[in-house]
Amino acid sequence: MSGMIQEILAFILTTSGWVLVSSTLPTDYWKVSSLDGTVITTATYWSNLWKTCVTDSTGVSNCKDFPSMLALDGYIQACRGLMIAAICLGFFGSVFSLVGMKCTKIGGTDKNKARIACFAGVDFILSGLCSLSACSLYAHRITSEFFDPMFVAQKYELGAALFIGWAGSVLCILGGCLLCFSVVDSCTKSSSQVSYIYKGAASHSHISSYPRGQAKSVNQRPPPDYSSSSRIQHFDKNAYV
Repeated sequence: MSGMIQEILAFILTTSGWVLVSSTLPTDYWKVSSLDGTVITTATYWSNLWKTCVTDSTGVSNCKDFPSMLALDGYIQACRGLMIAAICLGFFGSVFSLVGMKCTKIGGTDKNKARIACFAGVDFILSGLCSLSACSLYAHRITSEFFDPMFVAQKYELGAALFIGWAGSVLCILGGCLLCFSVVDSCTKSSSQVSYIYKGAASHSHISSYPRGQAKSVNQRPPPDYSSSSRIQHFDKNAYV
């Protein structure tokens, strides 16, 4: 029962993390223009992996999609690929985890279900690592430009999408590790039960190895002696009556 509860908890963590990672990809605010050193803000610049936008003081936004994928910076292309890979791995991990969990009736034997659940945990760990790498790479570019004194263009700060991506990555990694550990615990418990059954069968076969009619019991009483000497000793008081 504890292994099943552990698998359910791991599934909840990994699914929640995958949902957060999936919502990070189309989110707008990957980076937001910095307000450091400005007194009056007339416009706010923000960008994500697909477009760059500007919002004026009245709340009207004007966006421009990136014209060409090949003309983009290398870090944006890498972040796109890593985030798409993280979403795909999380999807397959969620499907495999449903098949490999003990509370479901599909997947075959317990041994096959344990293998499938372990594979799902590895998928979620890889998904979390991909999204974590993408968010960290994007954040590293923002911070390096912000603290560079020779960079004179518009400086940006970390947006809300990066924190959502980091949270989802941590949940995917934790849930995947928990799912793998639950499979390891169930395998060790099953091996210990098999060894116990084997020892019990061996002891039973040792007891029943005597030929039929010659098995001896510890509490077996000796058979009564009906010889003539014992009858004389038993009836010696009535011998002269």
